[in-house]
Amino acid sequence: MLFPRSRRAARSLPGDARNLSAPAMSALLLASAWHHFRSPRFYHQVVPSFLCREDAPAPGETTKAAHDAGAPRSANRPLAVLTREEWIAVSGLLELAGAVGILLPPTRKAAAAALTAMFTAFLAGHVDALRRAYGPRGTPLQRRIHTLRLPLQAPLIAWAWSLRKPGGTRAGGVRP
Repeated sequence: MLFPRSRRAARSLPGDARNLSAPAMSALLLASAWHHFRSPRFYHQVVPSFLCREDAPAPGETTKAAHDAGAPRSANRPLAVLTREEWIAVSGLLELAGAVGILLPPTRKAAAAALTAMFTAFLAGHVDALRRAYGPRGTPLQRRIHTLRLPLQAPLIAWAWSLRKPGGTRAGGVRP
């Protein structure tokens, strides 16, 4: 069931419609995972910089620490364990695993809890992207995109959380 408080509405749906929530989430995750590998630049703005390891300065850019000591630019970022591209690939793989896990009844509860945690963790990236969009280098298009993108996380979190429970009900509204 998409939202736990909508039991009355769910009882009025045919049995198959109630059970479409997990496959719908799976399809959304598969499309998103595919997009992570097809168009990774789309996700660059939502990976927080504090998580990104940059082993060498960008062309035309140097930092005093990197220049003087030959140290990676991420030396002062203890959470920077992957590059931006690696974070995008890992999140695409996690979405792919979640898409499969949510379809299999034995793994659905664990996959739904993991997806809830993943979507919640993604909030940090969306907040960071919104903050940068409204900063001095942000564009009006970035402001619109990230202003709309951040609130979409709430229904995704609620949807993933709702998939922890079985989709159908027995006669009399009792859950199996």
